[in-house]
Amino acid sequence: MNYQTFEPTNDLTTLVKCYWTLESLKEETPEKQTIVPDGCMEMIFHYGDLYKQYIENGNSIIQPKCFVIGQLTRPLEIEPTGETGIFSVRFHPNGFLSFATIPIKEMENTAVPLEKLFGKDGQEIGQNILTANSTLDRIKLIETFLVNRLTDTKTIDRIVKSTVETILTANGQLSVDELSKETNVNRRQLERKFSLAIGLSPKQLSKTIRLQATLKILLNKKFTSLTALAYENQYYDQAHFIKDFKEFTGFTPKEFYGNSLKMTSFFIAD
Repeated sequence: MNYQTFEPTNDLTTLVKCYWTLESLKEETPEKQTIVPDGCMEMIFHYGDLYKQYIENGNSIIQPKCFVIGQLTRPLEIEPTGETGIFSVRFHPNGFLSFATIPIKEMENTAVPLEKLFGKDGQEIGQNILTANSTLDRIKLIETFLVNRLTDTKTIDRIVKSTVETILTANGQLSVDELSKETNVNRRQLERKFSLAIGLSPKQLSKTIRLQATLKILLNKKFTSLTALAYENQYYDQAHFIKDFKEFTGFTPKEFYGNSLKMTSFFIAD
């Protein structure tokens, strides 16, 4: 697999975390791949063959060609149907609100087609991205599209922005009460603001960021034992660690460490 990331221009750095591409040849025996929640929404363009997405009860759907995937609150299982060619925009946790045309909470764990979000403009940008000749062309196209839509921007909530930065700096290890004190905003108001701007509660985002920090250590093999890893990331105990880990990855830490999860390492927070 060939995975690359690209920085956004200055106009979009507060909203877009990065652009990334993924390319690979068709596999003779394609395997399910697990995407672990990372607190970021993504705008995906499949210029290669489509991906199968597994849903409840072992059923599956074929993902659209061009879509935005809402916040993930559980692991996402996907499988290539042929040759992979993906161009994606990864937004900061609160970055997609400025472009949203439906409530972000309604997009949770769902691949929403661009035409549903942006109508004819969504179809047009999708077609342009799919037929572009290079990644740099795709970046220019999507940046023009996003900057043009910022004329109707919603004000980025200062409290949400600063709280997200605090969560990221603390690797998700602060409680909601601690976040509430730090921002001087009561818990209920903070939860309401997060639900609107991010689609996750402060607690959900913190759990997601803490797990991402843990996965980074795990994948880099910079730990002495799984118990030490749990305490280093301030889980109450081993049971708490295993419960959160399985909620977001679908595996226990031991199972995860023993599996070759191709896609996971691409989506670990930098």
